[in-house]
Amino acid sequence: MHGEPAYGPDFRHFDYVNPDAPKGGRLRLAVRANGYDSFNPFVVRGVAAAGLSGYLYETLLVSSADEPFSAYGLIAESIETPEDRSYVAYNLRPEAQFHDGHPITAEDVAFTFETLMEEGHPFYRSYYAGVENVTVESEHRVRFDLGESNNRELPLILGQMPVLPAHYYQERSFGERGLNPPLGSGPYRIKEFEAGRYITYERVENYWARDLPVRTGRYNFDQLRYDYYSDETVSLEAFKAGDYDFRVESSAKNWATAYTGDRFNSGQIVTEAIEHERPAGMQAFIFNSRRGQFADPRVRRAIAYAFDFDWANRNLFHDQYARTNSYFENSELASSGLPEGRELEILEPFRDQLPEEVFTEAYEAPSTEGDQTLRDNLRQAMALLKQAGYGIQDGTMVHGESGEPLSFEFLLHQKNFERIVLPFKKNLERLGMEVEVRLVDTNQYVERVQNFDFDIVTQVIAQSDSPGNEQRDFWHSSVAGIKGSRNYAGVSDPVVDALVEQVIQAPDRDELVHRTRALDRVLLHGHYVVPQWHLSMDRIAYWSFLERPQTTPKNGVDIDNWWYGN
Repeated sequence: MHGEPAYGPDFRHFDYVNPDAPKGGRLRLAVRANGYDSFNPFVVRGVAAAGLSGYLYETLLVSSADEPFSAYGLIAESIETPEDRSYVAYNLRPEAQFHDGHPITAEDVAFTFETLMEEGHPFYRSYYAGVENVTVESEHRVRFDLGESNNRELPLILGQMPVLPAHYYQERSFGERGLNPPLGSGPYRIKEFEAGRYITYERVENYWARDLPVRTGRYNFDQLRYDYYSDETVSLEAFKAGDYDFRVESSAKNWATAYTGDRFNSGQIVTEAIEHERPAGMQAFIFNSRRGQFADPRVRRAIAYAFDFDWANRNLFHDQYARTNSYFENSELASSGLPEGRELEILEPFRDQLPEEVFTEAYEAPSTEGDQTLRDNLRQAMALLKQAGYGIQDGTMVHGESGEPLSFEFLLHQKNFERIVLPFKKNLERLGMEVEVRLVDTNQYVERVQNFDFDIVTQVIAQSDSPGNEQRDFWHSSVAGIKGSRNYAGVSDPVVDALVEQVIQAPDRDELVHRTRALDRVLLHGHYVVPQWHLSMDRIAYWSFLERPQTTPKNGVDIDNWWYGN
């Protein structure tokens, strides 16, 4: 993306893999969900089975896990793009093939692009926006003409596109939501499954890319099996009983109290907290600003004052977490303090369109540390609500003009999150708000979020160390009304739109950092979310027959680099 890649043209393998890792064994994993009903991960409809996009389909390029954004050839043997990146041409490897032996051609690449843009998830239309034309120049050469010549990222993210088999879909409907195992080109194929309960993949013995440098030392297990668990407690107990082999722990309470017993003491089960350097992104309570009660940012900000993270961290999380204060937390991309230097120059043209606080107040999520108490925070919340036209009538917070009570619902799909939301609810009720907490199954939750049918949800807005086109899908006004987009909050702001485009068009790393910090700052002062928490390490538990490389990449633990030991 910027500068030179870490690996030269003659590299043999990535530094974070074991090139001599043996092949064999079975890896069993768990999915916490109420099942799946689709083998199509590229459309909005349905809930796709775990592992499909990562194991069945190959891409033109593949990124390394220890660089901000460098891409190396996979299906593409070489890439051509001019200095202004007005086009990109991919020259495909003649040996690349689908599992049925059919070669991967430029026609497949063009078919994939057109199909995803027309029938795929709305994400693709914003992610690949800027492509003006696709030309199949020969059997193994395809060219994309890019209208946005300042979009330095587009040649790389086009390379992330999973290539689909055009011949396979000549007699099939791409958009169908079904459980017919699809044809892929990746290291695994579907071996067996039981709808909604499990899915097993088997390693493809004649996998065409197995000896490429970008695949050496990876995908070492003969079989991968995902079992589905609807209950988190049952899932954890199943792991400790040996029903699956590897687990990433997301619960601080579980990490502090549940990983004990003879199998841990004897070393049969290993627990490790491994530090990483990837951006933490933003895990948060997200307001649906399309809803009338959340249209005013002062109301959203007032609600944030009622969330007592510090109490929750002490009493629920065993002091394991840090508060999140940026959409790009745990990276140099995060804004801090007041804007100055180049960041201030970027923001200055928008001064009249932004809240004055963007320039005068350093954003910090409400806290009850030190001398600040919850009572103080609720007093500030009450003042903001009064500014927004609200007041108390008969113990209820109502709008002075409409008389409508300030009421809303938290939508959850994880029961263990109730212990976090219920104290928050209690604090909000002290302000006279009418608050409900609704727990639904995973499939219903996904459908409601995709259709923006919620008031407040908890979501993770994940970020990379090289933000770019995906920011459109998070924040741009053009996708705020498109169901299935990741603009959960309904952000529709011309300043945010302009800053997103500046991030995408950043000419070098330094400018990318400054532009991203400016975007981060404007989003924070829009109060679209109540930030939650983050952890700069992966908490993992695994059975001791699994082995991993000595080097962990910057992006953290990757089970696809592990192998079955003795």
